[in-house]
Amino acid sequence: MSLNYIWSGFFLVGFAAAIIQWLFMGDTEIFKKIIDGTFESARLGVMDIALPLAGVMTLWLGIMNIGEKAGAIGWLAKIISPFFSRIFPEVPKDHPATGHMVMNFSANLLGLDNAATPFGLKAMESLQSLNPNKDTASNAQIMFLVLHTSGLTLIPLAIMAQRAILGAADPSDIFIPCMIATYAATITGIIAVGIRQRLNLFDPVLLAWIGGMTAAIAGLIWYFTAFLTREQIEVVSKVASNLILISIIAAFIIGALVKKVNVYEAFIEGAKGGIQTSLTVIPYLVGMLVAISVLRNAGVFGLVMDGFNWVFNALGLRTDFVPSLPTALMKPFSGSGSRAMMIDAMKTYGPDSFVGRLACIFQGSADTTFYIVALYFGSVGIRKTRYAISAGLIADLAGVLTAIAVAYVFFG
Repeated sequence: MSLNYIWSGFFLVGFAAAIIQWLFMGDTEIFKKIIDGTFESARLGVMDIALPLAGVMTLWLGIMNIGEKAGAIGWLAKIISPFFSRIFPEVPKDHPATGHMVMNFSANLLGLDNAATPFGLKAMESLQSLNPNKDTASNAQIMFLVLHTSGLTLIPLAIMAQRAILGAADPSDIFIPCMIATYAATITGIIAVGIRQRLNLFDPVLLAWIGGMTAAIAGLIWYFTAFLTREQIEVVSKVASNLILISIIAAFIIGALVKKVNVYEAFIEGAKGGIQTSLTVIPYLVGMLVAISVLRNAGVFGLVMDGFNWVFNALGLRTDFVPSLPTALMKPFSGSGSRAMMIDAMKTYGPDSFVGRLACIFQGSADTTFYIVALYFGSVGIRKTRYAISAGLIADLAGVLTAIAVAYVFFG
């Protein structure tokens, strides 16, 4: 029911905001702007997201099927099962869903969004096979979705590239702050969901895995900053990410050939579900994107910014971070919208300004919660999201607060 109220609230709040601007601010174009935005968002959901997704899904579901036939997905599940059995206790040991989730998280870590989405949808489908209530999100599905929305990425390559385009003196200077913020969001997501699901968060195995991942990320940050230049960081990240991905494809194919699997038939068998999955999510995507568009075009975010400014000024607090907040507010709703906000902040204040850098850290601190809920839960027909959205937003908030703190430490 939470999604029902949230979706309805987007329209009603947007309508109320539009009425206020028409009556009190004399904006006679506000209603046209909102309606034009709904048409554009509906087109975007189908033509720019769902249809391109069909091609990507067709490719990667085929590759995933080869990996399953080769036994690679099962092998991944065995490797990660000690950790996942603690945070996904409902998922049987060595279940394919574990391998699918590992592939999704790995692609996200490498910043490979095109591969991460098909892997994630396949993982959600596998988890749905274990779900006794098909229209209600299971505990495992909620944990998976919240971890995904926390957006843990090792190297924010797209953000660094955009900073370079806009003339930043050191495009990679937001690398460490982004890493810290997104890791804080991920850990917060695990804790928030773990508390709701009454998991033993002090389990020695769980603590050992989290400690190991923390040490690995800290070591990577140290290596990149101590031994690589800005140009080398960008080159290494590009080469490593794509090399790992093509290596996975090659390993799947080699493993399947060794097992005497008809690789091409396995690919076709898996790929057949790509188009159907993309068609299934269209209503969910269009519904969410249009609702978000109404909220955005009604000027709600601008009104919220004015409110933040007033509150912080009244409390005598610093307000130099407020101009970057539109990126943070937009991020849970729309990746493209938050990217536009980030670019606008850098153009307005400069890529090396405090506001410009903080906007970049916001962009890299988490993922698009509402879009992911619509896409992933919609792909398997889940309508009752339980506490998935609230837990995802808690992780987002942790990322935002951490981003502000590290921005002051590094650039304040």
